[in-house]
This record gives sequence, C-alpha cells and structure tokens, in this order.
Amino acid sequence: MASPKSSTRPNQENQEPKFQDFFPTMAGKLGGEGLIEELCKGFELLMDKDKGVITFESLRRNASTVLGLGDLTDDDVRCMINEGDCDRDGALNQMEFCVLMFRLSPELMEASRCVVTEVIEEEFSDYSHRH
Repeated sequence: MASPKSSTRPNQENQEPKFQDFFPTMAGKLGGEGLIEELCKGFELLMDKDKGVITFESLRRNASTVLGLGDLTDDDVRCMINEGDCDRDGALNQMEFCVLMFRLSPELMEASRCVVTEVIEEEFSDYSHRH
C-alpha cells in the first residue's frame, strides 16, 4: 500500500506527482515507427498473454514486477485502465495503450496538435484555391 507521502500519490505538499516526459526524446531518437515499436513492446510486457490485452489483473501484477510501481492501490490500477479504455470493455488493447501513452505526454500532444493544425490549414488553403 502507498503511504500518504508516497512520491506516486499527490498530497497537500505535492499536488501533482512529478515525472520527466521522456517520450519526446524517444520520438526524436527512434522516429515515429521506432517509437510505436517500443510502445508495442511495452504493451506486450504489461498484457495478459492469454487475452492479448492489458487487464486489471495483468497491470496489477506487472506494475510491480515490470514497472517497479509496487505501491499502487487497486483504485490506482483501475484509474489507469479507465483512463485509456475507450471502448469501455474493462481492458486496454494495443491501440488504446498507444493512444494513452501519447495523451500522457504533454509535449507529444502539443506537437501532434501543431501537425494537425498545419494539415487542416493546408487543406483549407488548397480547397479555397480550387473553388
């Protein structure tokens, strides 16, 4: 169980857990395809081998052994699953896991937003010139 002053849990002195976002660095070094490949490897480490998805049980078990997050409560694990469970089946498939990892990286989300904005503006400009 996590203590109230655990670094993984917010408290009155530390409202948000602090973490360093390594995804932008990984994306820069590995490129898009390399990053997705690494995310898929991470998914495989956390998934239930029989079901092919990350379940509450597989995340609970592997959060401790693979991620070194032994002080997670059942509520913490449930919240982690719920955060990425788009289809509400109670588990994370590979796509949900990868999308969640991108969503949890503020820098990658901002970079993605900029790319999407540029594409939309370019498409709008091309459309306006054609009509």
